[in-house]
Amino acid sequence: MTPTIVVFVLLLFIGAPVAVVMAMSGLAGGFALGGERMLGIIADRMFSGVSGFLLIAVPYFIFTAELMNQGGLTHKLIAFNNSLFGRVRGALSHVNISVSVFFAGLTGAAVTDTVAIGKIMIPEMKKQGYDAEYAAAVTACSSIIGPIIPPSVVMVVYATLLRDISVIDLFAGGIVPGLLMALALLGVSFFLAWKRGYPKQAPTPFKVAMMSFFVALPAMVVPLIILGGILSGLTTITEASGFAAVYAIVIGVVFYRNLTWRKIWDALVVTVRFSGVVFFLLATSAVLGWFVTRSGIARDAAGLITTFSDAAFLQLMLVCVLLLVIGTVMDVLPALVVVAPVLVPAMIQLGFDPLHFAILMIVVLNVSNVTPPVGMTLMTAARIAEVPYERAIVASLPFYVAFIGVIVLLAAFPALSTWIPSLL
Repeated sequence: MTPTIVVFVLLLFIGAPVAVVMAMSGLAGGFALGGERMLGIIADRMFSGVSGFLLIAVPYFIFTAELMNQGGLTHKLIAFNNSLFGRVRGALSHVNISVSVFFAGLTGAAVTDTVAIGKIMIPEMKKQGYDAEYAAAVTACSSIIGPIIPPSVVMVVYATLLRDISVIDLFAGGIVPGLLMALALLGVSFFLAWKRGYPKQAPTPFKVAMMSFFVALPAMVVPLIILGGILSGLTTITEASGFAAVYAIVIGVVFYRNLTWRKIWDALVVTVRFSGVVFFLLATSAVLGWFVTRSGIARDAAGLITTFSDAAFLQLMLVCVLLLVIGTVMDVLPALVVVAPVLVPAMIQLGFDPLHFAILMIVVLNVSNVTPPVGMTLMTAARIAEVPYERAIVASLPFYVAFIGVIVLLAAFPALSTWIPSLL
């Protein structure tokens, strides 16, 4: 195990890509376990890591999200949500959060939400008198709901890494936690809007509100197509994702009429690039995961956790703190593929429900997406708002506290994650 740790830390310290770190660490571990005869297993493990039929859904979900972005869907969702919150103080702040909830059912990727929503909402919020750092903070913090409310690329990756939980259960388990995070953000948003006197907007006439609803309706049907087909058992994950991509093209070309062949091509290019990153991470993580299984690291990790406390809740909180710390230096997907093969078997060995811990891990790692120094979504939003990253960090602290409250709730009450899957 020592060669693996040395290689892992050294490569991570010099800034090597995470996929390379995992591949070389697994290679060193395999050689330490059985010499040259183990090296032939590496290629087989990498192939098996990306050969699952379920993974076909990943590029389809990414493609659907990009089609929606290219087709101008964000404007329609913002107009509809603005008609709901327009007369309330701090309306644009609440709209920013509520749009992210709708968008979460379309993209499943936090940074995609940040860019799509931030490019429209942040300049408009600044124009109406909101602080630039606050506009960046609320955009980044609401965007991390995307990978929690299904569909979610992160959940598909998790189900591929650890095949003890179906992706359907993960999708269903993410609904309540995602909505809880949205409610927590709205609570902070309402409080800060009242305290700072953020502006109201003129009430939207009922006729205009209904018109904006009907314009946005075809786009809002996409999550129903995906989730309805999957949860009802009519389609597999892969079939639902493929149908959603076809539907996105149809409504973009025929209904909204602003999705051109050039935009479809651009969406395909982004899909190929992002999918390549995801699949390379999965291939190399399979190597490291194989070594973790063979070496007994998961058993040692379980023993280490029990040395700190015998109380289940405190053990969960300890692991959540560890995940937050890891998330400060790594993005969500790399962090997931590195720690999940070690922590999940250890927590199952300690008696925790695998679905409950899976949802908790996904939530915590996504919260770390707004945690410095990496904080990819917050960094992206700060760049769009043209505000120093440090000021955006300070502005995000109230929302961060709300997220910590949600994490404690999810850890204390497993039913929040397991209730809907139990109904299926």
